[in-house]
Amino acid sequence: MSPRRGARGQAATWPPRAPAGYGPAFPWFAGRPRFGAAPFAYVRFWLAEEVAPGRLIPWLPVAFATGILVYFVAQHEPIVAPASALALALILAAIVARARPIAFPLLVAAAAACAGFATITFKSALIAHPVLHHAAGDVTIAGWVEVREERERSDRIVVKVERLESRRLNDAPERVRVSVRKGQAPPVGAFIEMQTRLDAPRAPLRPGGYDFARDLYFQGIGATGRALGEIKIASPPHRPSLWLVYAAVIESMRDGIDRRIRAAVPGDAGSIASALITGKRDAISGPLNEAMYISSLAHVLSISGYHMAVVAGVVFFLVRAVLALIPGFALRRPIKKWAALAALAAATFYLLLSGAEVATQRSYYMTAFVLGAVLIDRQALTLRTIGAAAILVLLLAPEAVVHPSFQMSFAATLALIAAYERGLPWKSRWADTPLGARIALWGVYEIAGLIFASLVAGLGTTPYAAYHFHRMAPYGVLANLLAMPIVSAWIMPAGMLGLVAMPFGFDDPLWRLMGMGIEWMNAIAMWVASLPGAVGRIPAFGTGPLLLCTAGLVMLCLMRSPLRWSGAATIVAAILWALATPLPDVLIAPSGDLVAVRGADGRLAIIKKSGDVFAMKEWLAADADARTTADPSLANGVACDGIGCNARLADGSLVALATSPEAFAEDCRRAVLVVSSRSAPPACPAMTLDRSVRIRSGALALRRIGNAWEIKPARPDGYDRPWARTRAASAASSSTPDPGAASPKPKPTLRDATPKPADLGPDD
Repeated sequence: MSPRRGARGQAATWPPRAPAGYGPAFPWFAGRPRFGAAPFAYVRFWLAEEVAPGRLIPWLPVAFATGILVYFVAQHEPIVAPASALALALILAAIVARARPIAFPLLVAAAAACAGFATITFKSALIAHPVLHHAAGDVTIAGWVEVREERERSDRIVVKVERLESRRLNDAPERVRVSVRKGQAPPVGAFIEMQTRLDAPRAPLRPGGYDFARDLYFQGIGATGRALGEIKIASPPHRPSLWLVYAAVIESMRDGIDRRIRAAVPGDAGSIASALITGKRDAISGPLNEAMYISSLAHVLSISGYHMAVVAGVVFFLVRAVLALIPGFALRRPIKKWAALAALAAATFYLLLSGAEVATQRSYYMTAFVLGAVLIDRQALTLRTIGAAAILVLLLAPEAVVHPSFQMSFAATLALIAAYERGLPWKSRWADTPLGARIALWGVYEIAGLIFASLVAGLGTTPYAAYHFHRMAPYGVLANLLAMPIVSAWIMPAGMLGLVAMPFGFDDPLWRLMGMGIEWMNAIAMWVASLPGAVGRIPAFGTGPLLLCTAGLVMLCLMRSPLRWSGAATIVAAILWALATPLPDVLIAPSGDLVAVRGADGRLAIIKKSGDVFAMKEWLAADADARTTADPSLANGVACDGIGCNARLADGSLVALATSPEAFAEDCRRAVLVVSSRSAPPACPAMTLDRSVRIRSGALALRRIGNAWEIKPARPDGYDRPWARTRAASAASSSTPDPGAASPKPKPTLRDATPKPADLGPDD
């Protein structure tokens, strides 16, 4: 037999070799070290275990995601052809080197990373579209309504533009997202005409903050804005696309279910019931939504793995139970596989009905892989399952890797699968004893399992919640322990029965029953949020600690040998790095008319010419500051007159905001830093950050080091990506309407849809 052939004619990998100092040969290059061997021998043996055949497969999505992250770090947009060619070359090199035990895994990892880089580069080129980079007022838009979102204080629509008229636009965006007055949003599939004020998609509010413009670019949206006046339903110039027809049908179904639920269950309970069934979760009131986040119950509002598992599990159990009741049928037919097919159909319907967000897609793919494993008689829930789901999500939506939803959902799922694959300690020790049987009968295992799952999932998502939302949930395990049994055994089953009973008109009692359970869950969330220390505030830190912590989490979950504990050490190092992150002394908003200065008390004082509350909220949250934007102490130490304002740093130095040209003479003489939305005089002796710097760099964070300034921009010099083009100081102007588009005579059907400024959201 050839040394490369194994038993039963199966192909082996590499011939076993036993280096000096090792005992029995182990596949690849290491065997178990003899007693008393050097520590390096143990490390080498453990490394051999980690790279043994089949062990590296779960690492492929990690490498793929790493390549996508590298794309987002680039200063300029990569080119598709070289990226694809490099990925193909590495794949071929890996195939050629498959018999080399060291080169092969390294080449496979490099090929996967380059494949991720090429995928996101191709996706960006495929969806390339114009993006507005300056404000434009009095813009006439005619187009199709593709998306409608209902929110607490205003509604929002996404319009696919057919015709756009404005004198201040060079490139007309293909899709725009417009905020409208509450209740005035037209239905999906309608062709509308309206006047709007458009703005560039919002840039990061601080260096390292979330990039709304990048997010909207990958959604195909080139501008945001708000409606001015009425929205008119117009005659369409042509038939809608098949996709729009499908979207209109699904949206009509979701609206019908939403109306039935809210008619039976008013208030926040109805909003949450609709969120669990249709995915419409934007109408939940602010205080309750905040309490859900503080208590770590916000995951209930986003349809993800838990909801999909409940729906598929209930359908699987019921179908299998009903088929098993037929005498002799279960012995002759594969009812388990038929039940899996029924559960997959139910999960697919739930995916379409709920709006198919990233978290829902991920959970659907996971569920599909699990049910597929049942169909082919394989183990269902493994690290390979989540790896395959991650690869599929990243192939379809590679931009999701930088989204909090993707990061938190996969981190929680990875941590749970890794923990359960290694077995629960109390179950493995006591399961086959009389004491274990009594413990199981009392339900202790179930309670302990719920606590364990909440703790593991909470720890897995904590780094991402701290990075994106600057908070932790100290009482998350308590809230989940009290609320999740209600959600599993009461709320979700009642909702599923209500959905089934709706066509027959018997759904109202079931919606009310669902609402009663939700009221109980809401009471738990509000109570937990009111506990002392319920909000764990975390100051902002950079992407470095987050990436290091992610590497530690992946090592801890994917490795099998004792080397996995190096992941725990990596996480500790990431925590120390995050805690050592210095806070900025000055923050400047992208508009240049809002400045935060850290005073002698260590807290921020806000100098503002306009009220950008969203930037203020983000700054306070990133500073772990519990004050609200209306707190009068934010103005402590701020002095203003008719031409500008100033505040003092901790060392007594003056920071000035010049709102008028007359202010520069005095501010340049007295201040160490002058900020202005105007152009500063070149002879100003102080450090000046004026309009030209703001246009290039966006938001700025500064630290005072001695007499010098360390400046960190949101957009580094030369940064030129499709969602953040390098901007000239002067904005260009004109745009002409499409001559081929007819101008139908609109028939006004709605009232004034202009939303109030106070009703707009942070990304409007």
